[in-house]
Amino acid sequence: MSQPNPAGEERLPRNLGLWSAAAVLVGTTIGSGIFRVPAGVAATLGAPGPMLLVWVIGGLVTLTGALSIAELAGAYPRSGGIFAYILEAYGPFPAFLYGWSELTVIRASAIGGIATIFAEYLGFFMPFTPQEVRYVAAATILLIALLNYLGVSYASVLMNVTTLLKYGALAGLSLFAFTAGNGDVGHFTAPGRVVTTSLMLTALVPVMWTYDGWSNLSFVGGEVKEPGRTLPRALILGTASIVVIYLLINAAYLYLVPVEEMAGVKLVAAAAAQRIPIFGAAGAAIISGIVMVSCFGSVNGSIMTGPRVFFAMSDRGLFFPLIARVSPRFKTPSVAIWLAAALAITYVLQNDFAALADRFVLGTWPFYALAVAAVFILRRRSPDVPRPYRTLWYPLTPALFLIASLGMVANAFVADPKGTGATFGIIAAGIPVYLLWRAFQRRGAA
Repeated sequence: MSQPNPAGEERLPRNLGLWSAAAVLVGTTIGSGIFRVPAGVAATLGAPGPMLLVWVIGGLVTLTGALSIAELAGAYPRSGGIFAYILEAYGPFPAFLYGWSELTVIRASAIGGIATIFAEYLGFFMPFTPQEVRYVAAATILLIALLNYLGVSYASVLMNVTTLLKYGALAGLSLFAFTAGNGDVGHFTAPGRVVTTSLMLTALVPVMWTYDGWSNLSFVGGEVKEPGRTLPRALILGTASIVVIYLLINAAYLYLVPVEEMAGVKLVAAAAAQRIPIFGAAGAAIISGIVMVSCFGSVNGSIMTGPRVFFAMSDRGLFFPLIARVSPRFKTPSVAIWLAAALAITYVLQNDFAALADRFVLGTWPFYALAVAAVFILRRRSPDVPRPYRTLWYPLTPALFLIASLGMVANAFVADPKGTGATFGIIAAGIPVYLLWRAFQRRGAA
């Protein structure tokens, strides 16, 4: 059985280079959201200008977060990422609550929800019953978990390939939209409803869900080569690439589909593809294939990164020591990987995860804010720690991220107090669990 590792020496091999690290970030972030969230944003805002503006704002917020986290990633290149930074800055209690949230809701719902969407789109080619969709999703999770168990190098190759395919497909779809699509530039200037600040903040939550994943690269910080140099570069390069492609594809959607029509469609990518004559009758199949590749790669990225949080919790004595086991043959956090897969499969077989993932993603933002605030704290407390990269435009950059995070969370409590309260109730449930865990540890040490 593994023993706690309070000093934090890394026990996983560093195999990921710059491009593989950037692919982890891009491949994990681009999942299913960009193919459906723009329609919901259009329904919320009802005007083309604010619709595009909220994607710009989301991109800027994401960039401020990445620019800030990059400093911590370079200075503290440890497994667990956000968990490790919170632990370093605030101690075990807040770090445990973050790990608890990842364990109980966030990671399982993310993996399960995206795997379910993959199975649903596979149903375009091989029709499934609703129950069969769940079985296919569970089998997909099992297959990808096995690949990750066999080695991060295998999972990284798959990530590189799927990331290249999905990014290229989105770029190609945008190119065809503007060169061969039946669109209209007048869609960008069409009149719409008056949009309030509250509506913008409400629309920003699902937009940030599509951007969510930019921090996941930090989870595998203990497995990146030359981390002080590679992690900041990969974080900034990967995040900037996502912002560019998201703005481009949203402009393509709006060029092809007017905002009032977009608000009424479920799958905006499919509706846009139908307006590109060169695709012909194959448009639906092309979009289904793109979504499948995107979701498959995103599930792989989530299983690559998420279990490292559980591994880091255990390695630092905040979870059962068994979870910190490293496979002696494959050098992977084997128990943590299978734990994440088992939770995701259990939830997939019993629940509809798409809605669950949307609801609870907001629960990660207080912890993102804590991690970004740690830039201020650790600069003051540990000024002598080597920092290969320092946050650009400090202190403005982390301050802007914190303001945006607090604004989104506060607005969520006003706009949806019941749903937001449930999210934070799950986090608060970790408080008695932490106290019980500490009592268990003291008893074991007696």
